[in-house]
Amino acid sequence: MGLGILEVKTLERVPGTEYLTKGAESSELHQEDVPQGVHFKYDTSGATPIKLIPQPTDDPNDPLNWSIWKRDGITLVLCLVSIMAGTLGPILAPITLTLAFGNSWPLTDVALLTGYHLCGVGVAGFFFVPTARVWGKRHIYVLGTILLIVSSVWAGQAKSYKSLLWARIIQGVAVAPFESLVNTSIADLYCVHQRGIRMAFSNFSLYGGAFLTPVIVGKMTFDMHSWRWCFHFVAIFTAILLPFVIMFVPETAYRRNDTTDLAYTEDGQASRNSDASTGHCPIPIELETRGTNTSPSNSKGDIAMEGRYQKVSWMQSMALFNGRKTDETLWKLAVRPLPLLMQPAILWGMITQGALIGWTVMIGVVIASVFMQPPYGFSEVKTGYMYGGAFIGALIGFALSGWLADWSSKFMTRKNGGVYEPEFRIFLVIPQFILGVIGLFGFGITSGNPSKYNYMWPCFFFGIEVMGMVLGATGSALYLVDAHKDIAIESFTALLLFKNFFSFALTFKAFDWLNILGAWKIFWIVGVIQIVIGLTSIPMYIYGKRNRNFFHKHSIFKLLGLDK
Repeated sequence: MGLGILEVKTLERVPGTEYLTKGAESSELHQEDVPQGVHFKYDTSGATPIKLIPQPTDDPNDPLNWSIWKRDGITLVLCLVSIMAGTLGPILAPITLTLAFGNSWPLTDVALLTGYHLCGVGVAGFFFVPTARVWGKRHIYVLGTILLIVSSVWAGQAKSYKSLLWARIIQGVAVAPFESLVNTSIADLYCVHQRGIRMAFSNFSLYGGAFLTPVIVGKMTFDMHSWRWCFHFVAIFTAILLPFVIMFVPETAYRRNDTTDLAYTEDGQASRNSDASTGHCPIPIELETRGTNTSPSNSKGDIAMEGRYQKVSWMQSMALFNGRKTDETLWKLAVRPLPLLMQPAILWGMITQGALIGWTVMIGVVIASVFMQPPYGFSEVKTGYMYGGAFIGALIGFALSGWLADWSSKFMTRKNGGVYEPEFRIFLVIPQFILGVIGLFGFGITSGNPSKYNYMWPCFFFGIEVMGMVLGATGSALYLVDAHKDIAIESFTALLLFKNFFSFALTFKAFDWLNILGAWKIFWIVGVIQIVIGLTSIPMYIYGKRNRNFFHKHSIFKLLGLDK
C-alpha cells in the first residue's frame, strides 16, 4: 500500500500510475511490463531524472516537442482570453440593484441574467467538447473569441431585458470553450511533472480574474454613469487578443498511439526512438534500453525515427482544421459525459470543484442584497470593492496551488519509491477543506450580523473561501487529467455541466432563501454541506487506484455502446 493508497489485488499496471524515476523502474512489476529494446526519454534538468509522461514522439509537430517558450506562449494567450471570459460571470454583481431599480426589473430577473449566462455555458459544452475531440480545439478557440466580442457589443447596446438576456446567453456559449478546454490543452502541451503551475495559472485566470471584475465594474459604472461600458471594454480587450489567438495558438490536440505511461501503441507494443540525441524533445533526455534488440528496423510498433516526419510551416499551422483526432462518432462523444456521473472519481471532481464555485454565487447575492441596503447602504463602487478580498484570495490560492501541486506530487513520489500515483493530487483538498469551511462559516456569521461586524470581515472571509476554491479547482483538475487522461475531455465537460447548472439553480432561489432564512442560516447549511463534500476525499484517496483499475477493466462507455 503506497502512502495509504490501496493497491489492486492483482499484479498489473493501472492507468495513471507512473514510474517517474530510474530507481522505480527496477521493480519486478515494471520489468515485466516493459518490452525489449524500449527507449525512454527523461527530464535530466534536476538531480533525479524524471521520465516524461506522456512520452514525446520524434515528430516535430508533436506539441510535447515544441519549445517551452512556444508552449508557455500558447498557454499565456489562452489564459488572457480566459480572463476576459471569466469576467462575464460576475460582471453584473455590483450593479444588481442599479439594474433592478433603474429598469423596474425584479431582483430575481436580474439574478437570472447571470443564471441563464451560466446555463448557456453548460449547454454549449455539449456541442463544443465533442467537436474538439473529433476535429481539435483551435477552431473552437477562434470561434469562442469572436463570439465573446460580438455578444459583448450586443450586451452593451441592449435596449430591453429580453435583448440583454439573449446577449448574456450567447456570452455563455462564448465562454464555454475556455471553461472546458484550456485545462485539456495544458495536458496536450506538458508532461505530468510540468502541469501543476500551468494548470493553477489557468484556473486563476478563469476564476481569480473574475473576482477583480466587480471591483472595476462598480467604479466604472459610478464614474461613467452607465453600466454599458463594462461590456464595451470586454469587447475591446478581447478584440485586441483575437489576432494573438489566430496567429499564436495552433492546434494542441495531437493524435498519438501511445498511452500516458509507457508510450504503448493501441496493440500493446511500445514505440522506439531511434536517435534520442538528435530527436525533437522538449527538454534534455536520456535513453534507457531494456534488452539487446535496439535496432529501429526491428520494431513492429509505432516506429518513430528522424526524417520520417515533416515539420509544418507557420502558415500551415494557422489552419482551423488539420484532420480528425479520433475515429469515434460525434453523437456518441456528445452524450458520453452523462454516464460519467456514475463514475466515483468524476462525481468527486464535480462536487469538489463545483460546490465552492456555486457558493460564490450565494455570496454574491448576499453582497448585492445586504450591503447595498441599510445599515451599510453601499454604492456600486463600494459593493465592487467587496470583491477585492476575493481577488486577493484567488491570487494567494494560485500561488499556493501552483507550488503545492508540483512540490507535493514530487515529494510523495519520492516517498513512494519513485512511483507516482494521481491520488497524490488530492493532497490539495486538505487546504481547500480548511479554508473553504472557515470562509463559508465566517462569511455567514459576519454578514448575518452587520450591526456587530465591520464590512471588512465578510470581505476577508470571502477571500478565504475563494482561496480554497482555487486550490480545490486545481487539485481536482490535475487529478482527473492524470488519473483518467483517456476521458479527460468528457470529465471536464461533466464538471462544466455541474458547476454551471448548479450555479444556475442557485440564482432561482437565492434571494428568496436570503429573505426567509437570513445570511447566517444559509451559510451554516452551506458550511455543513461543504464539510461532507470535503470528507469524500478520504475514500477517494484510499480507493482511487482501485477505482481506476475497475473502470479501466469495466468501461462505462463499452457497457453502453459508446466506446466507438
